[in-house]
Amino acid sequence: MNKWKELWDWVRSILIAIVLALLIRLFLFEVFVVEGRSMYPTLHETERLMVNKVIYRFDQPKNGDVVVFEYEPGRDFIKRVIGIPGDKIEINTGRVYINDQPLEEPYLLDNMEMNDFGPIEVPPGYLFLMGDYRINSMDSRDPRVGFVSLEDLKGRAFFIFWPPWEARAISSKVE
Repeated sequence: MNKWKELWDWVRSILIAIVLALLIRLFLFEVFVVEGRSMYPTLHETERLMVNKVIYRFDQPKNGDVVVFEYEPGRDFIKRVIGIPGDKIEINTGRVYINDQPLEEPYLLDNMEMNDFGPIEVPPGYLFLMGDYRINSMDSRDPRVGFVSLEDLKGRAFFIFWPPWEARAISSKVE
C-alpha cells in the first residue's frame, strides 16, 4: 500500500509542476527562437531568448526595448523600439533622428547603410520598430510592416539563455 501512496505523490508532484510551467508560459514568460539576421549583432540566429509577457501591462514600451510582436498569425518578429507615440522619426544620410535629435545606437555595426526615410510621426497606440541589422531587416520602414500596434506586442525580450555559453541580458539602452 505504501508503494501506491508514494507513486501517487510522484504523479501529483509531476502534474503540479506541469500545470505551473504551463501557467508561467501562458501568462508570464515565453521562449522565442531568433530566426534570421535582422537583429544582428545584438541577437544571433538560433539563439533562444526569454520574453517578459506582462511588463507592458504595467509599463509602456521605451525607446531601445527589444520586443517581440505578431507580424501575422503564426509569424512573430523581434525588433527594437525606435519611436513611441508622438515621436517624429527621420533617417537622413544614414542616421536616425528622433524629434530632430540624432539617436546614438551603440548596438549597430559601423557603416550601416540606410536609405533616407521620413520624417513621420508615430501615431497614438503604435510603435516604430527597426532591426539592428538595418540592411537586412523587414521593419517599420517597410510598408508591409509599418507602424506596429501596441496590441500586437507579445512582450519585451530580456535574456538570452541558449546556447548557454552565450547567455546574457539584452540591453535596452539608447542615448
